[in-house]
Amino acid sequence: MVGLSWPKGGKVIEIKNLTQKDIGRWVVYNDGFHPPEKGRIKSWNDKYIFVVYRCNGEWERFQDFAGVATRPEDLEFLEVEAGRVYYGDEEDNKD
Repeated sequence: MVGLSWPKGGKVIEIKNLTQKDIGRWVVYNDGFHPPEKGRIKSWNDKYIFVVYRCNGEWERFQDFAGVATRPEDLEFLEVEAGRVYYGDEEDNKD
């Protein structure tokens, strides 16, 4: 995903608003310093959202892979339409 430059500025994900329906939702990690990276929410606690960023392309099994503790202020939800993942005007279907 090096080279993608998604703008920061969407809604911050608030842990208190997450529900079981959010498990598996696509997110993008963007702290403003590292290249943006897409992943899927695996779980959360009162401080971090655990996101799977790498799963050997086996996204249907993402819950079998380790989630990375990620600060919610560094995450934004991605939009998914017809099996494709979008963020703003950018499309990204690569691992």
